[in-house]
Amino acid sequence: MKPGSLFSRKAGLGLLAAVLIVGFGWVVARSGPLSPIRVTSLRVEAGALSPAIFGIGTVEARRSYLIGPTAAGRVRAVHADVGERVRAGQVLAEIDPVDLDERLRSSEAAHTRATSAVAAAEALRKDALARRQLAELNARRYRDLGGRSFVSTSAVEGKQQELDSAAATLEASEANLQGARQELRRLQADQDGLLQQKRNLHLLAPRDGLVISRDAEPGSTVVAGQAVLRVVEPESLWVKARLDQGRSRGLAVGQAAEIVLRSHASTPLAGKVARIEPLSDSVTEERIAMVSFERIPDGLGVGEMTEVTINTGSAQPGLVVPNAAIKPMAQGAGVWKLTEGKPRLTPVKLGSTSLDGAVLVVAGLAAGDEVVVHSERELAEGAQVKVVSQLVGAPR
Repeated sequence: MKPGSLFSRKAGLGLLAAVLIVGFGWVVARSGPLSPIRVTSLRVEAGALSPAIFGIGTVEARRSYLIGPTAAGRVRAVHADVGERVRAGQVLAEIDPVDLDERLRSSEAAHTRATSAVAAAEALRKDALARRQLAELNARRYRDLGGRSFVSTSAVEGKQQELDSAAATLEASEANLQGARQELRRLQADQDGLLQQKRNLHLLAPRDGLVISRDAEPGSTVVAGQAVLRVVEPESLWVKARLDQGRSRGLAVGQAAEIVLRSHASTPLAGKVARIEPLSDSVTEERIAMVSFERIPDGLGVGEMTEVTINTGSAQPGLVVPNAAIKPMAQGAGVWKLTEGKPRLTPVKLGSTSLDGAVLVVAGLAAGDEVVVHSERELAEGAQVKVVSQLVGAPR
């Protein structure tokens, strides 16, 4: 091999090695662990946030009535159907009692016997009272005669025993009369209860309302307390909203709310918080608030799903940053602030949060500060960063 050819080959290999080294260094600098971290950022601006809380709810009736019998029976007729408006006092259904008539006849017979027993007890007491009065008169007369030695001592004692016996008989007759009267009152109460049950066989509407459920048909057997119909007052419809406990601070009765029905998703309705339930859901970690409508829309149905937004306070001024820019710290929260192109984790004090993901910063930043919103990997103090408009598809 010629010396010139050998030199040329070595020179070529050296040049190739140099190119590879430079290329490898360029790749490492652009995409390796030493490459700048791509981030998106924004300039902090002054603004104001209105704190609000969002929840899902269902339409319910504040006043709902379950119409059913007070005793077991068979449904004879149902005079109202679902969707029908009814008036207070209107007969909605009739119940055919299972054995009420037999119980009434038995109660009437027992009441008659008890009345006779009271009359007999009163007669016995009257007779016992007369006998005691007579025995008292004789005993007094014999004591006077005995004091003047007209009768013997044994005769006086005999009349006193008659008086004691008559008094005991009167006391027994009075106790018997009291027991008979108590039994009569008990039977009268039982009879009144059965008569009331008979009157309750006609199921009446307690208030003007709307029938939303018909749970029994003629021929069905129902027990005491079982609902045959369910009636609600349409004017009492409201929303039972379930709200995240962690965001419910500041929730109060009277706060304005916006209600969006699933059936009218494009038409928000005005409302307000009418009541906050004292018992929260410990399983789903939700607070429950009842939200009333300013005006109940026509055709609103019980059970319809809704979306509820409640304004929990007035607008608060401060510096507004996206929630994505907030980073947890050992104590509180912070943001990565770019100072001369280098990230510095800066503690901040936060205020309210809006439903669109914005956070109010009340201390720690100044208007015009540049903060990191997103980064392609974890940042560190003083790391090399490259600010881009977006992380996905941005050139390195």
